[in-house]
Amino acid sequence: MILRGFLAAVLLAAPAAAQQTATEATGAQLRGVDRINGEVFEIVVSSGQTARLQQIEITLRSCRYPAGNPAGDAFASLEITDTNDGSRLFSGWMIASSPALSAMDHPRYDIWVMRCTTS
Repeated sequence: MILRGFLAAVLLAAPAAAQQTATEATGAQLRGVDRINGEVFEIVVSSGQTARLQQIEITLRSCRYPAGNPAGDAFASLEITDTNDGSRLFSGWMIASSPALSAMDHPRYDIWVMRCTTS
């Protein structure tokens, strides 16, 4: 009985959470690491622009955050390619609070979203 009440409460709350609006940011702050030498990189890229990190290029298509909360959970649409052969390493959305949910799979580099930028 308690479980049913809990599930009903979750299901009733779900539509409200799904209707939360997002605001488009002007850019994003990303973090990267080179696993071979342990070097950590801070990458700031504007929407529609491409940043280069050693042998990869990162294009930010969009960065969004909860409306009215720029410090809230960011999610960014990225396109990451290998500059050596032009192969696509990642294409999709990354979420700041859940980097493993949609991660780039690369033997040398890790890239994840830290936050959206608004200026």
